[in-house]
Amino acid sequence: MVPKTVIPTREQLVDRAAELVPLLQKHARWSEENRRLHDEVVEALSDAGIFKLRRPKRYGGYEADARTLVDVAAELARGDGSASWVASVYWIPGWMACMFPDEVQDEVFATPDTRVCGTLSPSAMAAPAEGGVTVTGKWQFISGAHHADWQEIIAILVPQEGDPYPIMALVPMSDLLIVDDWQTSGLKGTGSVSTVARDLFIPQERVLPLPAVLQGQTASKKNAESAIYRVPLLPTAAASSVGPVLGLARAAGEAFLKRLPGRKITYTAYESQREAPITHLQVADAAQKIDQAEFHAHRLATLVDTKAVEGSDWKIEERARARADLGTVVRLSREATEILATASGGSSIYLDVPIQRISRDVQAVSLHALMHPNTNAELYGRVLCGLEPNTLYI
Repeated sequence: MVPKTVIPTREQLVDRAAELVPLLQKHARWSEENRRLHDEVVEALSDAGIFKLRRPKRYGGYEADARTLVDVAAELARGDGSASWVASVYWIPGWMACMFPDEVQDEVFATPDTRVCGTLSPSAMAAPAEGGVTVTGKWQFISGAHHADWQEIIAILVPQEGDPYPIMALVPMSDLLIVDDWQTSGLKGTGSVSTVARDLFIPQERVLPLPAVLQGQTASKKNAESAIYRVPLLPTAAASSVGPVLGLARAAGEAFLKRLPGRKITYTAYESQREAPITHLQVADAAQKIDQAEFHAHRLATLVDTKAVEGSDWKIEERARARADLGTVVRLSREATEILATASGGSSIYLDVPIQRISRDVQAVSLHALMHPNTNAELYGRVLCGLEPNTLYI
């Protein structure tokens, strides 16, 4: 019998994340230089229960709501954006693993702290095989792959009859080849390498049709009554991934204010940057944008949590707004960080000054296909104008 898990409160989990900030800051530069999280960071995240937030309670998980994900990830990002990003990425494929049959989950969650990485990109091909499918292909941007146990993959299945369609499957990391190609300008510490499969057999029980998953259909009986597993995939992913960028913007504000005392504005009469009216305007503008970003992040989480508890159907406008809120948080956080980075002066380009890393990390997040502000705003406006969405990812 599995012992009853003591579920921490949201406040306790946020406090745990806050306690990790000094450690994350300590190893942030190492993670950048080595293009993956430091093992001590992963161990600390594990010890704090960060990887259990979306794990089913019957396996010792917390089944935390979306607001908790936002607040915990935002706190982690105050220490290191890459660490926060990897944690949030593990939450999404980890949640997706809970869509599979219960016996598959028994296998996936057999270890106390399973970490599942993954992607939503269908960059591989699958063919029917006796008892399952065979998959060949390559997946990029697999954050946290170095420390993961399983990967959730997407592939296009070409059946013997009928049209091709995307499938979602679970694969042990030991079955995949890792290609160490993560040479980037931002989120360098995430270790978002590529993975490759070659004629890899996947048993049928570890394969689901992606269109069904996107519509909220699940093969799990034991998770059917749990609120967090009743939400569609894209709103779940949006709420799971919005926290890191909000936290990065907060980190930019903290980093700027920490360096402010005693700083001059070179080649001006200002002996203290703190006394310059332009600084007051910049700090106020950035702070207001961060406040606005927090509003949209929490509105998104509230929508997801409310619909989850109600178990009600999602309107297409609500699905589109979830992505719009995500994009708005990214846009506002990027704008706030850019203001503060601009105000930080030439000395801020040194690698031991955190705001240069924060700025690059925010830029990297803003270019993510599912987080791009323009893409999400266009989708929301399209739906508000009465048109059908032009994507399955909603």
